[in-house]
Amino acid sequence: MTPVPSKPASGRIAKIRRGATFLLGLACLLVMSAMIGLTCVDVIARYVFNSPVSGAYELTQLLLASLIFLALPLTTAAGEHIEVELLDGLKSHFLKRIGTALAGITTVAVFAIIAIELLEHADKLQRREQVTDSLEIPLYLIGWLGAASFSISAITAIFWSLKRFQNKA
Repeated sequence: MTPVPSKPASGRIAKIRRGATFLLGLACLLVMSAMIGLTCVDVIARYVFNSPVSGAYELTQLLLASLIFLALPLTTAAGEHIEVELLDGLKSHFLKRIGTALAGITTVAVFAIIAIELLEHADKLQRREQVTDSLEIPLYLIGWLGAASFSISAITAIFWSLKRFQNKA
């Protein structure tokens, strides 16, 4: 009996990446659909029946924040953030590589700092039992989602930065 060779680590990472991309994309689709459905129902209820959906404004705000947080790692993985290429005009290959490395380190650091700050803020919101005004939805849930989103984006930015650094080599 011959042993079955194990999958290489890069194959596992690619599988995890595809799965995470699918799940985040599906979550974005569901949140966007909920926003569209809520807005349509609210508009119809408001103008046809003169009875708007209670808390529709709050729900729309929470859904929009959730959508942004869910889409951030997808944007990072696709390399679709807005960037200014100040050092691309340089002739020196070495300086271009240094600029690429610094940009990657800065991106990861900013994402990580924001994730930590959001985690601390979510903890404060939970301890103070902060909720939305009319529906009383706990606000710390959005803080946790944001912290998770920025954490995933920081990890994704590490891989994206390494890929860019290797391509500029």
